[in-house]
Amino acid sequence: MQNLSSVEILSKLIKYKSLTPNDDGAYDFIDEYMGSEWQCIAVDKGGVKNRFYYKDFRDDKQKTNKNFTHFCFGGHIDVVNIGEGWSFDAFSGEIKDGYMLGRGAQDMKAGLACFMYALKHTKEFDGMLSMLITSDEEGDAKYGTKIMLEHLKEIDMLPNYALIAEPTSVDCFGDGFKIGRRGSIHGSLEIIGKQGHSAYPHLAINPVDLLSCALSNIAGAKLDDGDEFFSPSTLVVTNLNAGLGSSNVSPGELKMTFNVRNCTISDDKSVYDFVYKALIDGGVSEDSFKLEVKAHSKPFLTNKDSLLVAKTKKAIEHITNKPTDANTKGGTSDARFFAPYGIDVVEFGVRNNYIHKVDERVCVDDVVGLNDVFRYLIDNFN
Repeated sequence: MQNLSSVEILSKLIKYKSLTPNDDGAYDFIDEYMGSEWQCIAVDKGGVKNRFYYKDFRDDKQKTNKNFTHFCFGGHIDVVNIGEGWSFDAFSGEIKDGYMLGRGAQDMKAGLACFMYALKHTKEFDGMLSMLITSDEEGDAKYGTKIMLEHLKEIDMLPNYALIAEPTSVDCFGDGFKIGRRGSIHGSLEIIGKQGHSAYPHLAINPVDLLSCALSNIAGAKLDDGDEFFSPSTLVVTNLNAGLGSSNVSPGELKMTFNVRNCTISDDKSVYDFVYKALIDGGVSEDSFKLEVKAHSKPFLTNKDSLLVAKTKKAIEHITNKPTDANTKGGTSDARFFAPYGIDVVEFGVRNNYIHKVDERVCVDDVVGLNDVFRYLIDNFN
């Protein structure tokens, strides 16, 4: 077990059919691999299994000092459903033409395998190292990383720094890592009119007509100008539905949903205020509509001049011999749960060109490179 390479670890992890929120026994393998020298805290809730493995490298005298480095790797063991049309076994964990095959190969068992190996083979560190793994990142994430961090705060074991091993590279391994993420704000709008015959529009109140003047100012609206790391927060209408499907019936109600991937400038309140004002200015009376806006995840940005960002950038560029880009592109990840605790957090991993796709795979060279980056980062962090 000790002699397994990160590639071999990945192969074993892929073989577990860990569809959200199940681990399918993968945690038993991780327990065995990490061994008794790594302590484990388990927090399970709502069918979700969370594990926090840690090792304190300080001697008894050093442990009296409360100011020390605690570096944590984060990730998830769960994977999305496989779908149909695979040309190979979705849980094969086999290598073909330089690729490791299987669901979760990129997202994100490669990341897990690499930080498991790097942590297991670390002999010295000025502080504490840990890894936080959940079985519910691809699902609702209600009982995943979020509740584990709540527990770590209660027992005073929150890390100072965290790296989430999500796949962040795009065109080639190491070309980018994330220092922040946009938030996600969901909205719903319901406009109530009066159903009627299309031949007698004066006897009906068509909610489509009510919305028409305001819609051009809502759909595709840029809610801010963005900044150095974030593009403008843009409102995207995701669904618009009205009527019974009959051409001679004027609809009695209209329902619309929308989403905003927001930067740190806009929030759920400012989005609500913007849409509300657009409706009123567009002639929609307040008593004819119901508007709900909710932030599903908040944006975050780690200081570009922080120690973590500098060390991560140096490690990537040292191993790849190429420049890397610190960015905030993409959707959301569990990094959003670390940031509110004041934890500096970044994301870095293999390429993301096969994530969630049929025939998911990861380049073996990417896995080897990620392993080397993590080992260099740990060895040179203090």
